[in-house]
Amino acid sequence: MFQTKIAGLLLLWLLTLSSAQGEEVLGYIKTTTPNAFLVIDSKTRPADVGSPVYAGNVIKTDATGSLGLTLKDNTVLSFGPDTEFEITGYFYEPGDDKLKLDMKLLKGTLHYISGVIAKLKPDAVKLNTPAGIIGVRGTHFVVKVEE
Repeated sequence: MFQTKIAGLLLLWLLTLSSAQGEEVLGYIKTTTPNAFLVIDSKTRPADVGSPVYAGNVIKTDATGSLGLTLKDNTVLSFGPDTEFEITGYFYEPGDDKLKLDMKLLKGTLHYISGVIAKLKPDAVKLNTPAGIIGVRGTHFVVKVEE
């Protein structure tokens, strides 16, 4: 009986550990206005300075909103008003050559300043927009997607 309880607790701990490892922080919000939001699991909440951002989180700003985000590889992303954006894929393990930054800008304005991923492996950075895919070759750009 005691061994069953121990085994159950160990299994629960392992499941919790693997779940936490699957939710890797990609970066943190550095600047924000009151009209900027994070959508996490279909729930919208205000974006606060210092909030972690995970793959699949959607960043939204309204007509007067803006937000600044810095990723683990020092990529800097700045968003203007009426923006909807998502990081759909991110790997930052330079020692193992696992580098990837896939982004999706559905609408709004994005100012991008490249970090380590773009410097080490430029082909690993892509921005999807409704009009097409942008492959990053330079160190910074600004893009605007209108509805």
